[in-house]
Amino acid sequence: MMKLLSQFCTENGISCIENAPISEYLTFRVGGPCKAMVFPDTVDKIRIIVEFLRNNNLKYFVIGRGSNLIAPDSGYDGVIINTCNLESISIDDNILTCAAGTPLIKACRFALENSLSGFECLYGIPGTVGGAVYMNAGAYGGEIKDTIISASHIDENGDIVTIPSDKLDLSYRHSIYSDKDYLIVSASFKLVKGDRDEIKDKMETLMGKRRDKQPLEFPSAGSTFKRPTGYFAGALIEENGLKGYTVGGAQVSEKHAGFVINKGGATCDDILKVIEHCRETVFKSTGVSLETEVRMIK
Repeated sequence: MMKLLSQFCTENGISCIENAPISEYLTFRVGGPCKAMVFPDTVDKIRIIVEFLRNNNLKYFVIGRGSNLIAPDSGYDGVIINTCNLESISIDDNILTCAAGTPLIKACRFALENSLSGFECLYGIPGTVGGAVYMNAGAYGGEIKDTIISASHIDENGDIVTIPSDKLDLSYRHSIYSDKDYLIVSASFKLVKGDRDEIKDKMETLMGKRRDKQPLEFPSAGSTFKRPTGYFAGALIEENGLKGYTVGGAQVSEKHAGFVINKGGATCDDILKVIEHCRETVFKSTGVSLETEVRMIK
């Protein structure tokens, strides 16, 4: 079947790597190989590759820049659709439209160049626009739902559908895409004209806070846990003496306990053991159940 996939990709101008090492495409740098990884660079190519995979009963998983994800050490017995080549930004008045594979940081810089405010809080969040919409990404008091006006996806019938923001079911780290087998292809955002210097200053201030407080020098998937209602995950973990807790190459960051990092040579199993120990310890101590923000490719 992989030969058929490879032939299909060649015929349709889609880059395809068989037995691709997933670890090279995730910010956590863990995970075994997948059967194949494909890199469509247009919406039409995504549509036809999804149709091919569905028609041939091949399971697939969609990634962008590989943040907020981990993959099993054994790999993934399917095809990974990597949207990193689906990248574009356009502007019409104050409306910014980005293809799903556009790096979020690039969209933020584009907004800055055009003196548009509304993306400052997102500056420095790794990953793509598609991933940010999928999880309603946010930081420092803002999130995607504050500016998004619509998102477009490929539905179960292979049709491209656009949904307005009020139908996206956006809440904390959740969207309609968390519950549906849809593939996001683009999103549009309404920003507001602002002073370029003020926008730049705010972006640089928030980036400085990230560097000061987060372990950006190590591979990770960003914040490991969602924020429990009324609490902060990092504070609960730190209060239970788990800063620096280590299994193999995985560690609860000594800089910020809300991050599990790859200190070097970590396996997926190492990371899962650290996560589970944190969850069990915090629950036993406080009764608070920590829910992971990071997702498993499966």
